[in-house]
Amino acid sequence: MNQPNHIKTVLFVGLAALAVLFYAFTFVVREYEVAIKLQLGEIISDDFRPGLHFMIPLLNQIKTFDRRIQTLDAQPERFLTIEKKDVIVDSYAKWRIADAAQFFRSTGGNSARTSRLLSERINTSLRDEFGKRTIQEVVSDDRLALMEILTNEVNANAADLGVKVIDIRVKKIDLPPEVSESVYQRMRAERERVARDLRAKGSEAAERIRADADRQRTVTIAEAYKESEEIRGEGDARATEIYALAFNQDPGFYAFYRSLNAYRTTFGKGGDMLVLEPDSEFFRFFRDPAGRR
Repeated sequence: MNQPNHIKTVLFVGLAALAVLFYAFTFVVREYEVAIKLQLGEIISDDFRPGLHFMIPLLNQIKTFDRRIQTLDAQPERFLTIEKKDVIVDSYAKWRIADAAQFFRSTGGNSARTSRLLSERINTSLRDEFGKRTIQEVVSDDRLALMEILTNEVNANAADLGVKVIDIRVKKIDLPPEVSESVYQRMRAERERVARDLRAKGSEAAERIRADADRQRTVTIAEAYKESEEIRGEGDARATEIYALAFNQDPGFYAFYRSLNAYRTTFGKGGDMLVLEPDSEFFRFFRDPAGRR
């Protein structure tokens, strides 16, 4: 009974020892990692594919790094434009490890040191590019072209770090507070000047429209007066013609009718006084119904 148990124990211990040796002599590189193998502090290999690999314990040391795209969100920095005016630029960069061995030699695999060194190179390129442009150009011109130039420059400057800069973006460009106020004042003055100009043009247009309306009113009234006078003249001519026809048909009755209208008009107003001779022409129909003199 003791012998089988002893054999089981030996087998278990042997398997455990093999597992420990296997663990000690192997290492795993994951899909999102790059790895380098060191021997006595010197890099001897850096071309490991994802999977299981072998090493010699104590003699070899394995360093793994994340090869996924990293984001470097830099603090806003102040740069000078070609006009010697300050702008505050907030930017970020996307990068990843391109050469694991060079990355380890340059930064020791330290992420904080990598961020600092990469930020210095990005700021240098930003300073150079903003120093070639005016504020108007960096704010209004094609931002994509500027980003492409910056990415290429930083890639050239960061090659010694073993990293590849995929993209650099400027999130925001601000003016310093002391400059912003003066810019806003100039913008306000310019807007006020434009507003005054527009108001002046509006007043000019209003006066022109008002003058044209007055002219049209005067012309319309004059034409209406002319037309009314023509109509009145035609009416008077027609009335005169009718009076003449009536007089020619019966002069006596016409004279009598005209006298009646004159009497009605004269004596129809109360309180009027007429001083006339009794034998005047006005009273001829009072003296003789036939109107004979």
